[in-house]
This record gives sequence, structure tokens and C-alpha cells, in this order.
Amino acid sequence: MKLKSMMTVLALAAASLSASAQVDVQNAWARATVKGQSATGAFMTLTAKDGAKLVGASSPAAGVAQVHEMKMEGGVMKMAEVKGGLDLPAGKALELKPGGYHVMLMDLKQTLDKDSTVPLTLVFKDAKGAESKIELKVPVAMAAPGGKPAAMDHSAHMAKPAASK
Repeated sequence: MKLKSMMTVLALAAASLSASAQVDVQNAWARATVKGQSATGAFMTLTAKDGAKLVGASSPAAGVAQVHEMKMEGGVMKMAEVKGGLDLPAGKALELKPGGYHVMLMDLKQTLDKDSTVPLTLVFKDAKGAESKIELKVPVAMAAPGGKPAAMDHSAHMAKPAASK
């Protein structure tokens, strides 16, 4: 009976690894922060072999991690959480980048220093609703790989001084 249990565990582990291997993550990076900054973004290119949804994220470095989108509405740039997950069409690369889709890391527990790494777990669902996770160690940088400046305003997520009474 022990052998059967062990084989079941190994089969489940292999299935989990197989599911997570269906999404390829390239060029991941997170923007470095300064002392007192409570939020930043993580960026990357995702390609799902058979299609999937990015339904969540987490990091021990942040109290909250969410998939966000920035877009223009009525001449004003708006940023909000993507509800219900971000579709990853089969075989097509989707770039999470400053000014567009990104993983928002909020309530940071410490400064993210340039040239360090931050652990980040991405959660996906396939067409059948099966969930898989990919654990990353994301490099922290001031700009995107290749030296492109990465402008993105996260002041809406910054700590605000308490109102005096």
C-alpha cells in the first residue's frame, strides 16, 4: 500500500510540473524601489502553449500581489486589477510591461534593491480549470532588460501621511 501511495504522489507531482511547464516565462524583472516606497511592478513575457489564464500572483516580499492593467480612459491613465484573470492565447506571447499589463506588488515588506532578486509565484488556470503555479526568482532592476527606461507611476499605491485631526 505504501508503494501505491508513493506512486500516486509522484504522479500528481509530475502532472503539476507538466501543467506549469505549459506556460513559458521570459525576460522577467521587477522595478527597484527606494526606502519608504510601498509598491512596484513586475514585468515579463508569458506564452501559454495551449492557452491559459494568469489568475493570481504572490510574493513573500509583498502583502498583496495582483495582476493589473493600465489603460487610457477619457484621456486619463487608469490602473486597476484585472478581474477574472488575464487570458493567454495559445502560442501567442503576451508582454506584461510598464504602461500595460503587469504584476503589481503592494504593501512591500522591504526595499527591493537593484541587482537583487524577488521571489514571485504566478498562478495559472488551463481551459479545464486545472490550476498550476510557477515559482520565479525575478531580478530587480531600474529598467527593463536591454536598457529601455521603464516609466510607470505607482504613486496611487504609495503610503500616504495620516490626516491630522
